Amino acid sequence: MPVHIGLSLDGFNQLTDRQAVQVLFGVCSSNIWARRVVADRPYRTREALLDKADRVLAELAEAEIDHALDGHPRIGGKVDNASSATEQAAVATAGGDVLAALSEGNRTYEEKFGHVYLVCAFGRAAEELLGILNDRLGNDADTERRVMRTELMKINRLRLDRILGQEEQT
Repeated sequence: MPVHIGLSLDGFNQLTDRQAVQVLFGVCSSNIWARRVVADRPYRTREALLDKADRVLAELAEAEIDHALDGHPRIGGKVDNASSATEQAAVATAGGDVLAALSEGNRTYEEKFGHVYLVCAFGRAAEELLGILNDRLGNDADTERRVMRTELMKINRLRLDRILGQEEQT
């Protein structure tokens, strides 16, 4: 049977509802998402938890997705939480010209779409993220909302995996 380093799936299942919601709010800044994911505990497998998290996110109203975005700083901007710092670590080594282009691109993106540019940044260099940003500026609003939701799903999965820890076979 797999054992998890970190909180583990069993540890997550054993938290009080309030504790579990707090843990999940650190993953995604949507109280509705967190409460709905908690409501299906206990989860028998890690994949069941990840699948439920994806399904709940897919069903959230746009206004609630906007709340979820509140927990994500701009790419290349000031990072205010440990998860985002880990995910944007590769951006910290970027040169000033790339950071300035990201800053300008973020402003343009936000003016066009009305929300922060969200991308799963883990392990990606600033130059790559800038290229993705520039490509996505060509999207229409509906397409971009779908892309952004997919990116949010990827980020949530990464963060849940970090909380649960790595699986080890015993």
